Amino acid sequence: MTTNPMLSGDRFRLGTFSSNCSSGMTPTKIAERWDNSWDNNLTLAKMLDEAGIDFMLPIARWIGYGGETDFHGNVLETMTWAAGLLAATKNIAVFATIHTAANHPAVVAKQIATIDQIGHGRAGLNIVAGWNKPEYEALGLTLPDDHETRYAYAQEWFDLVRKLWASKEHFDWNGTYFKAKQIKGDPAPIRGSVPIINAAGSPQGRNFATDNADFLFTPAIDLSRSVGEIADLKAQAKTKGRKIDVLTFSHVICRPSRDEAEAFLHHTAVANTDTAAVDNLVNLQFAHAQSFPHDLLAQIKHLFAMGHGGFPLVGTPDDVAEGILKLHATGFAGTTLSFVDYVKEFPYFRDNVLPKLQDAGIR
Repeated sequence: MTTNPMLSGDRFRLGTFSSNCSSGMTPTKIAERWDNSWDNNLTLAKMLDEAGIDFMLPIARWIGYGGETDFHGNVLETMTWAAGLLAATKNIAVFATIHTAANHPAVVAKQIATIDQIGHGRAGLNIVAGWNKPEYEALGLTLPDDHETRYAYAQEWFDLVRKLWASKEHFDWNGTYFKAKQIKGDPAPIRGSVPIINAAGSPQGRNFATDNADFLFTPAIDLSRSVGEIADLKAQAKTKGRKIDVLTFSHVICRPSRDEAEAFLHHTAVANTDTAAVDNLVNLQFAHAQSFPHDLLAQIKHLFAMGHGGFPLVGTPDDVAEGILKLHATGFAGTTLSFVDYVKEFPYFRDNVLPKLQDAGIR
């Protein structure tokens, strides 16, 4: 069994997000946008592993967001993606992102246990209770309008997963949403479970996350809001006898000068943004999710054009390191990173930003 970097130490964790999806986190029309091929993901994973990055987190998508590029129209399925990357790496944690409505808990319990063996204890599970109505319709499913139903379903789903991992004997399950007869979940993950991530914005979602997750995933749009938000989430978990850390996501444009970084930002997110895809993405997020504050719409649209709503880390290596240090000071336990082209741009971040974070004592 190897160390899972999500479970070790108090350092500020760094990961990548959405490299399994076409265009990554950037709905741009430029030709050099991210190609999410398996070969590119494998190259990236090995690069991240050697650099000491902590985790890779994928997005599970079943249809794209339209526009000229059909943003996220091409997506590698996350469980098989994670299995392949865990087999090819040595230290990095790799998550599978799973929609509860589209995946039976008994199947997922065994899949996660299997990939955890492949990675010698480095697997993770990102649970999605559901928000994207067109995707539900594409799969012939109905998205419940109320958060209570979605999270009641997700809670029973995860309860059954945990029961399968914990039980040494066959058992029956007679729940509201799932029925099972003489089922058994052997094997369990190597440690009995794996790190759990859940993104939640609604009160019901945050109640689910503080009940079940190790890491709650939420945007960092206004850091002054985030300070209180993180404190409240940690306090909510503490009342339940639990500890939860809060992660966010960031988009990186790091160049030798601020002018170069700003020029590339304008090139990708202003001059060549896929406007229709951004509009579709923002409209869906606001229709069926509560992860983003509604009173910051103009800022949010720009952030979505840049990096799917991620915290902007744009500028010189000093600027980017300073932004990450601000996230750490706010109380976040880590952030994912996205790039317009992960493989092309990560080495400059690795060589010029990571040493600054190490010198600052957060890595």
